[in-house]
Amino acid sequence: MFLLFGTRPALTLLVVVTFLCDYCGQTVAQHVYKKTNKFTLFFVPLFSFSKSYFVECSNCGGATALTEAQAHRSMRTAGGTPDPHDR
Repeated sequence: MFLLFGTRPALTLLVVVTFLCDYCGQTVAQHVYKKTNKFTLFFVPLFSFSKSYFVECSNCGGATALTEAQAHRSMRTAGGTPDPHDR
């Protein structure tokens, strides 16, 4: 009998904001993402075991890590609301 298990990353776009990129120096759209790692059994995701946030420049692709508070602040600034079940 074979037991197939592993992990799978999942990216979720939270919000798009516009500000100055630290890498290319252009004021362009920045995509704020949430990355969640999920444990899988027979290719079915069962539960999440880690999450992280980052912002990616749409011009140069430069990425910077964010804290959860910074990601939620960017959502509030853009007019969105953080998901209350995301804690």
